[in-house]
Amino acid sequence: MEISWQDFETEVKRICEIHEFKTTFRHIFRDELGKAEIDVVAERGKILLCIDAKLYSKHRYRISQLKKEAEKHVMRCERFSKKVGKKAVPVIITLIDDSVYYHGGCIIVPFHSLNHFLTEIYYYLSEFGYL
Repeated sequence: MEISWQDFETEVKRICEIHEFKTTFRHIFRDELGKAEIDVVAERGKILLCIDAKLYSKHRYRISQLKKEAEKHVMRCERFSKKVGKKAVPVIITLIDDSVYYHGGCIIVPFHSLNHFLTEIYYYLSEFGYL
């Protein structure tokens, strides 16, 4: 069964809400560099996750693309952090597990591990140096 990128983003948002995160969907912000969008902004207590949902197909080379996207997402999140005055954690959720879990300051979570990641969020944020 094929899933659309819109449905994938919606499902990521829904799972964050199940874990009691307050979410903003397709959050657009502007700064001195222009306009930027974050698929899901999820906040709970002092945790602010900026999530980019990536629905790559099995038929394209994903790892190099994923790393490039992670680097761009980190920069976008730094801009967002400056704008809101709170440290944002860059996270990419991927439908397919490419065995890349951290790149350039971005946490990469395969969709099948999203519930576990959110359940154990303090452990992971500590492990990757965000706490």
